[in-house]
Amino acid sequence: MNNRIGIDNDSETITSNATRPKKLCEYLKRKKVMCITFIIIVLAIIITISIVIVKTKKTKSEQISTAEETTIDTTEKMEVTTESTITSTTSTSTAASTSTTTSTSTSTSTITSTTTTTSTTTATSTTTSNTTSTTTSNITSIATTVSTTASISTTTPTPQWTMTGNMNFARKFHTASILTNGKVLVIGGYNGISLNSAELYDPSIGIWTIITSMSTGRQEHTTSVFTDGTVLVAGGIKDKGFLNTGALYNPSTDSWTVTENMHGLRGAHTATIFTNGKVLINGGDGGSGFLNTAELYDSSTGIWTRTGNMNYNRVNHATSLLTDGKVLVAGGLDGSSLNSAELYDPSTGFWTITGSMSDTRQGSTLSRLMNGKVLVAGGFNGGYLKSAELYDPSTGNWTHTGSMNIARAGHTASLLPNGKVLVTGGSDGSFLKSTELYDPSTGIWISSTIMNIARWQHTATILTNGILLITGGEE
Repeated sequence: MNNRIGIDNDSETITSNATRPKKLCEYLKRKKVMCITFIIIVLAIIITISIVIVKTKKTKSEQISTAEETTIDTTEKMEVTTESTITSTTSTSTAASTSTTTSTSTSTSTITSTTTTTSTTTATSTTTSNTTSTTTSNITSIATTVSTTASISTTTPTPQWTMTGNMNFARKFHTASILTNGKVLVIGGYNGISLNSAELYDPSIGIWTIITSMSTGRQEHTTSVFTDGTVLVAGGIKDKGFLNTGALYNPSTDSWTVTENMHGLRGAHTATIFTNGKVLINGGDGGSGFLNTAELYDSSTGIWTRTGNMNYNRVNHATSLLTDGKVLVAGGLDGSSLNSAELYDPSTGFWTITGSMSDTRQGSTLSRLMNGKVLVAGGFNGGYLKSAELYDPSTGNWTHTGSMNIARAGHTASLLPNGKVLVTGGSDGSFLKSTELYDPSTGIWISSTIMNIARWQHTATILTNGILLITGGEE
């Protein structure tokens, strides 16, 4: 009994000792499975989080893109969708494209750095009034703005475009002028017909308000702002007819007064205002041909008088008031693109030939720099130009400077408070939303922030707060 019991006990003991490694093994296997499971769960969580982050970023990116697309129908600061007007201040010039494509969009431009207005013309190789568009384009009332205030540091901040209020009427070939009260006045233009409407932009609220209309619709006219706040509108085109009429707008009474007629019909001409309150009108299209005639409006008497003729007929040319009070006229069209330039002396009433540009060009821009030199940029002479040249009034000569990155005509050029020149939009055969900055200290062009909307024949206006307003044109 005892032996059996002992054997049994020993047998039981042996059996018990044998199961321990098995249990340990099973335990370790369970632990291993748990560890592997835990690792798999952790990896799954990490992967899930990564996927969520990627999707979130993608969603945000898509939302930003969508928001940018939707803002196209709204307005921006620094850019406004409106057709370009014929007039611009001497520090800013608006070029007209000479291609057969006619773009129409509403744009407004005003420059506070100078008191001289230079009209911008838009002409094809035939006439400026009736161009047949070979490309479908849209006339818009979208406006945009961009801050151009110079930074205290030596580094220029990148301009940012933001939409602002739309004009009430889409338009091109209009004018935009900054008034003495800081508001922007847009007059006339084209949107299927010549427009007689006018509206005011209030930068403090970003809204356009319709004001009293002109008695006559007109496009490719000029506007000039006098020190008393009144605005002179001269000439232009009404549908298929050229005008010799003028009108004065008084912002304080929101009323128009008809002026004496000019001595000749003209549209797509230029206008330059002198410090004595007189306005020089020169060149353009008279309906029967391009013009070399010029006349002066005296704001103190309301009378137009003839002055000396230019040496060349010109349309789609550019003008700039120099620091010595003379007026520089360059390029344009007279059957073919011109490279000639001439100076008007208001003290004598005569024009004298000065140095010719290296390139023939029409639809270019002229910008008087802070050092007194004048920058001509872009244009068209059978092909779109990216070249730029500098005119030195002290020598009467033109010299090449850095070329733009993109060839263009029908663009705007604005002298910024920091002395640089911002070129916006235009056409190189297709409408452009690109912009670039010219630095006079280096002679180099640098690509800048693109506008939200491609536009041609728009206007650009520097507001009193340093923001650049773009209005209208064709997209």
